[in-house]
Amino acid sequence: METSTLATDAKILSSLASPRQKLIVTGAYYAAFIGLGLGVAAIGPTLPGLAQHTHTDLGGISSLFTAHSMGYLLGCLLAGHIYDRVRGHPVMVAMLVVMAATMFLVPLMPLLSLLTTVVFLLGLSGSILDVGGNTLLVWVHQDKVAPYMNGLHAFFGVGTVIAPIVIALLVQLSGDIIWAYWTLALYLIPIAIWLTRLPSPTHRHNHDNAPAQISDYPLVILIVLLFILYVGAEFAMGGWLYSYAVTLKLADKVTAAYLTSVFWGAFTFARLMGVPISMRVRPRYILLGDFAVAMLGIGLILLWSGSSTVLWIGSVLTGFGMASIIPVILSLAERRMVITGRVTSFFFAGGSVGGMILPWLIGQFFEPLGPSVAMWGILLSLATATAVLLVILKTTPVRAAPVHALPSEAISQPSSLSGSQSGASSCGSG
Repeated sequence: METSTLATDAKILSSLASPRQKLIVTGAYYAAFIGLGLGVAAIGPTLPGLAQHTHTDLGGISSLFTAHSMGYLLGCLLAGHIYDRVRGHPVMVAMLVVMAATMFLVPLMPLLSLLTTVVFLLGLSGSILDVGGNTLLVWVHQDKVAPYMNGLHAFFGVGTVIAPIVIALLVQLSGDIIWAYWTLALYLIPIAIWLTRLPSPTHRHNHDNAPAQISDYPLVILIVLLFILYVGAEFAMGGWLYSYAVTLKLADKVTAAYLTSVFWGAFTFARLMGVPISMRVRPRYILLGDFAVAMLGIGLILLWSGSSTVLWIGSVLTGFGMASIIPVILSLAERRMVITGRVTSFFFAGGSVGGMILPWLIGQFFEPLGPSVAMWGILLSLATATAVLLVILKTTPVRAAPVHALPSEAISQPSSLSGSQSGASSCGSG
């Protein structure tokens, strides 16, 4: 049985050895992440329609954001254990099917309680897909993952930009949100079929030539903290920019909506630009530059708080600065530790926590202290994240390049592989 499993792993390693096959698998992940972006971005523009379908006001229907975030958090915690124990592609296929099914059901739910349950499942399946794409991409490209990771997150951004446009067009044509959701759901099915035809990558043990200066668990904790602080800032900027502009009378409602779109558009464009940059610049320098640009953008907004022009400029700068932080953090982590599904799930669980906490805290003080509390909260979170990054760079060494066994050697050297079982056991090792 063990020999059969090792032979299967060796066959998979051989099938993924060619650059062409790696690019095909990477392309499938990119297509899946467009779908993930579609699912994440669909709820916001359809809130009024969903409120009408469930006979609920906007205050009540906003609970869907919490349900989606809770599902995302739970999925992140479960995903690592799943990907370290079974082949990744069947799991991703299952999650794409669940996402398609839940998106098909969303506009059909007549009760808020039923809709909340469906949206919770949409968040759960989306997060498991999210962790899988990030983890398996590292396993495919190993120490050369940086540009591909930037591309993966750029295509997620493409999905978030496309979803509101598709929804607006189809609602205009049909007069309802049903066909909008069904069209987005339909996109996911061919991607699921495509992934069923591709071999799942397996994780390989790392053989470090230099002794580790710090154990993996403290590093995992630091990176999780980095995710909490950064994702909180990103969600707060995307969620509160509209209200900030309208409350300070720097924009009317329509212009504020365009301002938010420009922020996300700059975010997506910069992610695409980050792909060639990551091929030439080390992750540490990209991250330091990203945080500096994002804080510069927020700083300008605070310094000239009465200028609508500066608000637009600062929003674009912040979008540019934030764009590649998540993929580059993952690339930085891969250079310093063994990345398993469980580790990746901890990272994204931290991001989910941050995405719930900071936007909620800003909401508690937005009216009592004024709109500027949003920008001060974002700036403080980014500054603290930069301090955590500096601690990581100071205390954790770059691990030596792993030595991989050739596919033909895999059966005679099983320790060079970490199929589904050994991937879990390597999590947190030195």
